Amino acid sequence: MQSTLHDYQQLLADIKQRVRAAQYRALQAVNQEQMQLYWELGRLIAERQHQQGWGKSVVETLARDLQAEFVGVSGFSAQNLWYMRQFYLEYSASEILQPLVGEISWAKHLLILSKCKDPQERLFYTLQTRRNNWTKAVLLHQLKAQAYQKTLLAQHNFSATLPAAQQAPATLALKDEYLFDFLELSAEHSEYELEQALLGNVRRFLSEMGGDFTFIGNQYRLELEGNEYFVDLLLFHRELQCLVAVELKIDEFRPEYAGKMNFYLSLLNAQVRKPHEQPSIGIIICQSKQRTVVEFALRDINKPIGVATYTYTDTLPQELRPFFPSNEELVRRLEAVTTALKGPA
Repeated sequence: MQSTLHDYQQLLADIKQRVRAAQYRALQAVNQEQMQLYWELGRLIAERQHQQGWGKSVVETLARDLQAEFVGVSGFSAQNLWYMRQFYLEYSASEILQPLVGEISWAKHLLILSKCKDPQERLFYTLQTRRNNWTKAVLLHQLKAQAYQKTLLAQHNFSATLPAAQQAPATLALKDEYLFDFLELSAEHSEYELEQALLGNVRRFLSEMGGDFTFIGNQYRLELEGNEYFVDLLLFHRELQCLVAVELKIDEFRPEYAGKMNFYLSLLNAQVRKPHEQPSIGIIICQSKQRTVVEFALRDINKPIGVATYTYTDTLPQELRPFFPSNEELVRRLEAVTTALKGPA
């Protein structure tokens, strides 16, 4: 009897999984059909406007006629028709964006279209939305937090310490600055208070860190020769298949923080890492940093470490503008990021 019940529960779980997968595929198909329709409507309006000089009144008339014909079907307002035209004109002109038309919903496309003007930036958010199944609210938060810029600015030594296959996804796992605007902390707070506040908002913390992070523990105990050491936060990155040690600092980055993290990673690799997992990665999150100091501190470290800062506001500091990559470096970083984003969804 118990065996029969167990077999039934397995069958039920399998059927539920298949139903959910079928529902997801159906929703994807519906979205792709809708996006194809909007793309074609945008193309027709753009062509008529170019060939016959269609203006505002013609599009408004078209909107009224479509709404009268398809009662109860949303999406045919004059404003939305103009958005379709803009979407078609801007995305059809880009080789990297045109193939992504059916990847995310119309509402999310419009959000990216309105907030981003650079094709590479639009590519980043479109693929990240698809990859992490971002809701519209999460996408808006990431746009406000300038996730694209902060990914390009991130400081790490991954190119020197990770295999080529891991470098691109590891780059996506790190931001130059994390936005903890969900925390209620005074200007003067301790590392303990910061850690406890993050633990109390662990879902939002993991969302800000990135879609593939999972939480393992805080003050994770390591032991060597009778001495105890504690990692502030221990996470796991699903795609990278590795442990991620996070150290929280409420002051400016110091070079010795990198040496301490290097030591922690050695212990994690020797004592905690599973045989099938990749080498551990470290992230040091400080209140501030001098970029040149970080660069030299990581130069001869042999473990993969990134150094970031945290803030409560969603504005990229003006003083970071000079550190944006050159055109050549920008292309190289974007290629690495795009390669990672175009991996398995």
